[in-house]
Amino acid sequence: MSIKELALIALFAALTAILAYVYLPIPISPVPITGQTMGVMLAGALLGAKKGFISQIVYLLIGIAGFPVFAGGFGGITTLVGPTGGYLLSYPFAAYIIGILVERVENKIGFHYWTLLISTLTLGGMIVIYIPGVIQMALITQIPISLAILEGVVPFLIGDIAKVIATAFVVRSCHALAVKERFSL
Repeated sequence: MSIKELALIALFAALTAILAYVYLPIPISPVPITGQTMGVMLAGALLGAKKGFISQIVYLLIGIAGFPVFAGGFGGITTLVGPTGGYLLSYPFAAYIIGILVERVENKIGFHYWTLLISTLTLGGMIVIYIPGVIQMALITQIPISLAILEGVVPFLIGDIAKVIATAFVVRSCHALAVKERFSL
């Protein structure tokens, strides 16, 4: 990997860490509202599958090392084995899947459809985050899956859809800048 690629990986790990400080605990769930998932979506959509995956592994390793990069300024392995750990552990896989989906279609569609398409693809990545998150939350807190869905998915749907749409606009803008840069040389 080039220095530029390594720097981008580090940048997106840092972006996810910064977005963890966009943190709002909610009384009905052990899972807070955070900005982290937008970092995950952007990493996959802009870096691609492999580098997006690596950026989120780097993010998790920094957190495991004890740095306060998880939601609410937490760090350490205890966060990953707690009720919210399943969400965090899914980040590399969500970034990878988003990256794969975007890579497969980015040159096959018209630019005008980008926002809708990226929204759809990143929504798929959110599902990848929800599934292990809900399962681990149910296991750790010893609640039924149905209650884990009510506490770990439902309160976040509107905000996550907003993050998906915002991600799509950012990705579309970055893509437009990259295309413009290529033609201006």
